[in-house]
Amino acid sequence: MSAEIVRLLERMTETWNAGDAAGYAGLFTEDADYITFFGLHLKGRQAIEDAHRQLFRTPIKLAEGGAQPRIRPLAADVALVVTGGGSSVDGVPDPSRASVITLTAVRAPDGWRFASFQNTRVSRP
Repeated sequence: MSAEIVRLLERMTETWNAGDAAGYAGLFTEDADYITFFGLHLKGRQAIEDAHRQLFRTPIKLAEGGAQPRIRPLAADVALVVTGGGSSVDGVPDPSRASVITLTAVRAPDGWRFASFQNTRVSRP
């Protein structure tokens, strides 16, 4: 389970950095809930693809690697995933964009997909 989910996370970075909105959205279930860092709630794979098609026209790229995700099985075919995220703008790392990302991974007939995504900026007290 864990290796498949880690690969799914890697595909998120790969498809984002390639500007592949359809490929990125394909990592999610048809009815996925996707909440951006500023609170926009995208409902479903098509909405995720449409929003990212616009976003991928910007110079934002995701950082590769980073801390190991925490993957906690909730059932045989469901896992909670907590990971970190970072990005660069025009090739310059931007620490102010550091995030904590929470996802729900589910095993679908065609492999693991994300059913939910929540991106929250890291803040300091």
